[in-house]
Amino acid sequence: MNLQTITLVSFGFFEKDILEKTAVAVIEEYHCSVIIKDGHLDLSEYYDAPRRQYDANALLKQVHSMSFPESDKNLGIFNVDLFIPILTFIFGQAFLGGQTGIASLYRLSNERYGMVHDELLMLERFKKEVIHELGHTFGLIHCQSPMCVMRSSTYVEDIDQKSVHLCRDCKSKLDI
Repeated sequence: MNLQTITLVSFGFFEKDILEKTAVAVIEEYHCSVIIKDGHLDLSEYYDAPRRQYDANALLKQVHSMSFPESDKNLGIFNVDLFIPILTFIFGQAFLGGQTGIASLYRLSNERYGMVHDELLMLERFKKEVIHELGHTFGLIHCQSPMCVMRSSTYVEDIDQKSVHLCRDCKSKLDI
C-alpha cells in the first residue's frame, strides 16, 4: 500500500483534542498523512423524524459526493444517532474498498447507557470506530480475531473488548 492521505471531516462541533488524538491513531495504524477539515451540511435533510435518527446511507452518499482532491480516503465525523433501515443503530459505515466512510461519536459515551462520564474511554471507542471504518475503505471485511479492530461491533461493549489495532492477518492484506 502506498502512502495514503486521509481527510477527517468534522460535521459539527468536536473538541480539537478528540480530532487530533484520533488523527494520531489513524497515522500510527495506517502509516499515512491525515488532514482535519470542517465540513458543513444541513443535517435536518438526513433526519428521520419517526426514528429520531439520521440516515447513515444518505449521509455516506453525501460525504462521498463532496470533493477532497488532496485525499485518497475521506471519513465524515458526526455526533448524531445513525441508522440504516435494517439495524436499530450503527456507529459508522463505509464503502468497502471505496474512498469514503462515516463515523459518529453519538453512541460512544457512557452517559448514553446511564454510566459515569469517561472521556478517555469515549476517545478510545472513537479511535477504534474511525480505524474500523477506514479499514473497510481499504477493502477489509469484518475479522474473526477477537482483538482485531476490524471485528464487528454491535454494542459499545464489543468495541471495548477489541484493540485499536489491526491483527496480523488484516495488516498483511494491506501490506503496511
